[in-house]
Amino acid sequence: MRTLPHISLAAVVVFTVSLLRAEERLVPMRDGVELATDIHLPQGDGPWPCVLSRTPYNKRGLAGQAKRLVAAGYAFVGQDCRGKFGSKGRYDPFKTDHTDGYDTVEWISARDWCDGNVGMIGGSALGMTSNLAATQRPPHLRCAYVIVAPASARRNTVYIGGVYRKEMNDGWLTMQGAKHAIDETMKHPPGDAFWDWREITDFHDRIDIPIYNVGGWYDIFSQGTVDNFVGLQTRGRGLAAGHQKLVMGPFAHGRMGGRSSYPDARPEKWFGAERQIRWFDRWLKGERNGIDEEPPIRYYVLGDVEDDRAPGNEWRSARSWPPPSRPTSLFLRHGGKLEKEPSAVSTRNSELSLTYAYDPANPVRTVGGNNLIQGGRGPLDQRLVGKRDDYFRFQTGKLERPLEIGGRVTCELFVESNAADTDFVAKLVDVYPDGYEALVLDGIIRTRYREGLDQELPLVKGKVVSVGVDLWSTAYAFNKGHRIAVHVTSSNDPRFDPNPNTGKAQRADQETRVANNTVHFSARYPSRILLPVVEGPDDGDARRPR
Repeated sequence: MRTLPHISLAAVVVFTVSLLRAEERLVPMRDGVELATDIHLPQGDGPWPCVLSRTPYNKRGLAGQAKRLVAAGYAFVGQDCRGKFGSKGRYDPFKTDHTDGYDTVEWISARDWCDGNVGMIGGSALGMTSNLAATQRPPHLRCAYVIVAPASARRNTVYIGGVYRKEMNDGWLTMQGAKHAIDETMKHPPGDAFWDWREITDFHDRIDIPIYNVGGWYDIFSQGTVDNFVGLQTRGRGLAAGHQKLVMGPFAHGRMGGRSSYPDARPEKWFGAERQIRWFDRWLKGERNGIDEEPPIRYYVLGDVEDDRAPGNEWRSARSWPPPSRPTSLFLRHGGKLEKEPSAVSTRNSELSLTYAYDPANPVRTVGGNNLIQGGRGPLDQRLVGKRDDYFRFQTGKLERPLEIGGRVTCELFVESNAADTDFVAKLVDVYPDGYEALVLDGIIRTRYREGLDQELPLVKGKVVSVGVDLWSTAYAFNKGHRIAVHVTSSNDPRFDPNPNTGKAQRADQETRVANNTVHFSARYPSRILLPVVEGPDDGDARRPR
């Protein structure tokens, strides 16, 4: 176990926030860098259990949360991350938050006003700092409440399918005054060991605390929230295994657009103070308040928001994720069809494939999805993409009865290109009777990573290869009379950094090339989407589509 540096008393600045007893200290980390830390204490004599939140957004913005937790009998500590606002040092996003989190938890536990029990709380970047601290197993960290946070830099945050998440990372890092981190990222492709420290999934068997994981199906980190729950629930150490909670709701990382007026959405029900306090009461105060007896999973089944009789649009409970389902293939077919059976023809010809020119200088624009800043969020209408020569729609006939899916969705495409490296994008779309194309999921794959992030394999001209596009997870009920669609293209900008088709390292220069890309769907090359079709209820609270 690491030894913490000697903690000397720093100058204390006393201030008042909402009539709380509060003070600010500069708390030194193991390398001597001092972090600005606000301490909020209840009235009366301690010691108390403490809840910590570490933020890059200014700790003074945590005053409301401090007030609620102090009223519930907790000390609350808010801290500016290294290099932000009152904290010293250089801001390198998340790079030292695992060790800074450890040191702060242990500093808190040694104060005479703390009873030795510390929890952490936060959403988005604050949730990331909580998870990173948990990977180091601070001895006095007992639990956490984490809202919308990822599990992997390689697969959730920085990259998806080997492709840089341009919209989110360029936008957020620029707003945070950390453009240097963009340049550094470009030097480290997804398989680089540089990202090991941010792979929460690699620490699941080390983390030993109960965590309440809250996410949204259109959130930027939706799959990471699910992955953290599943990994910790099954592989966690100590009290982690078997004591996780998961909530997945009809939420995005901000306000959603499109047809997204889901009933009983109410994010405050799951993000609010009452549930958080119950969680901390259980694990920091030892109260048997029944939260353990609640189902470990609560998830929202998305559905048609314009038909009151439509299936879905309701909360379900489950004991494990994903719910029971049957893997079901829908195959891309000639004429833009999407059918249960693949083509019966094996001949390699133009009728059983589509070839298009993908020009990085004219990429398909982002319309909806799991975005942070640009392109809108949620189930936006894909008709806004327009008709393009490099964008193809495949769809079923009208559904004769509802179809519900729950779990991870993947798309297997048989492709070729005259470029050594290019991208393929797949989208799962719900087509309403009036033609509205509601985006459900999307994903991307950089072909050089088709066999894994740890190896880069160039394409060979004229050779057909299989690529798997991970569309992440959802719980969704397609209504009767709707159509299920798969859209295929090679770009989705600014959500993803367009592939220049040169085969060079990412952003190595300004050169771009036009790639002639082909998607096959013959019997020999049966491109398909694989849907987890729900067959039955997981428990008494779940219901099949009406």
